[in-house]
Amino acid sequence: MFKLKCDDFLTYDEATGTYSVSPDQQVRDEVERTRWKDIGFKILADWRLYLMLVPMLVVYLLWRYAPMYELVGVFKDYNTSNTASPIDGYWIGFKNFIDVFTYGSYAGEFWMAFRNTFILAFYGLLFGFPFPIILALFFNEIRSNIVRSIVQVCVYLPKFMSIVVITTLAIALFGGSTQYGVLSQLLINICGENSSIAAAAKNGLVYSTRYFRAIYIMTDLWEHAGYDSIVFFAAIIAVSPTSYEAAQIDGAGKMAQMRYVVIPSILSTVVIMLIMKIGSLLNVSYEKIFLFVNSGGTSSAYQPNYESALVVSVWANSQSNTAIAMAGEMTNNLIGMILVIGANIVSRKATNVSLY
Repeated sequence: MFKLKCDDFLTYDEATGTYSVSPDQQVRDEVERTRWKDIGFKILADWRLYLMLVPMLVVYLLWRYAPMYELVGVFKDYNTSNTASPIDGYWIGFKNFIDVFTYGSYAGEFWMAFRNTFILAFYGLLFGFPFPIILALFFNEIRSNIVRSIVQVCVYLPKFMSIVVITTLAIALFGGSTQYGVLSQLLINICGENSSIAAAAKNGLVYSTRYFRAIYIMTDLWEHAGYDSIVFFAAIIAVSPTSYEAAQIDGAGKMAQMRYVVIPSILSTVVIMLIMKIGSLLNVSYEKIFLFVNSGGTSSAYQPNYESALVVSVWANSQSNTAIAMAGEMTNNLIGMILVIGANIVSRKATNVSLY
């Protein structure tokens, strides 16, 4: 415990030999004493705005925090106890996690799913994070507001399309179970009939283990890149015009202005968005993967992409043992949490920019 002295809070008068409260300390005491009263007055003054927060808080409490109680089911035995809910089973500690990591029938598929999840997430971060920044820089160089608006609407549009529509378009372009796609036929004409692409295109490139990841990343870029560029474009247009003028006086061209003016000005936004991206790194889209895996039907000829497309979310939804599925998903989420905390610490040390 720290030892407090009167000199830390009071001013000593040598002439009279007495202590008194300094004016600065009186102000601090007054602010601390009336703190909650001031907060109450601010809430009353803007009560309409705070009232609008109530629906959001209710949604978070009921659909985000209340279901967390059922996470205790991952530490219980659900199958052998014959209970209606995993949370009513017998307490078995970390056995479900041990089974997921080591037990043959679970561990093999789980580690394959985790590897595929990490690979797809890494490729998505490697190609999917810089691309919106490049798009935002491109939008900033379009001088005509009409042309820029048209281009932006066209690029944002895929974000508002259903995942079913996107997967259907991808299958139509890259080939399905009945015919070649437009792009797969073009690739065959370029690479030749004896190429590996031609061999894979017989059953559709979407169903190929070798080309599935590339197709998934391309469709993900097409879907999200335009919408994700909004934040970066907003940061770019907030850059002061005087910075551009100073760079032009120094003889900087367009590329030099991007390098020395635009990118340093939006660096804090880029870092924050990168940390948030890392936080959701392992949350690979279950719906899109599920549609790609099952779009060829039950025939194994159209499901060879299962080896490269099986991710943790798809694996968890295919498990009959609920507790085992919860253990796999929780492991995936815990690793994601560790990644975002680590990225935040590294960012704070390196750039003095962080989420918290």
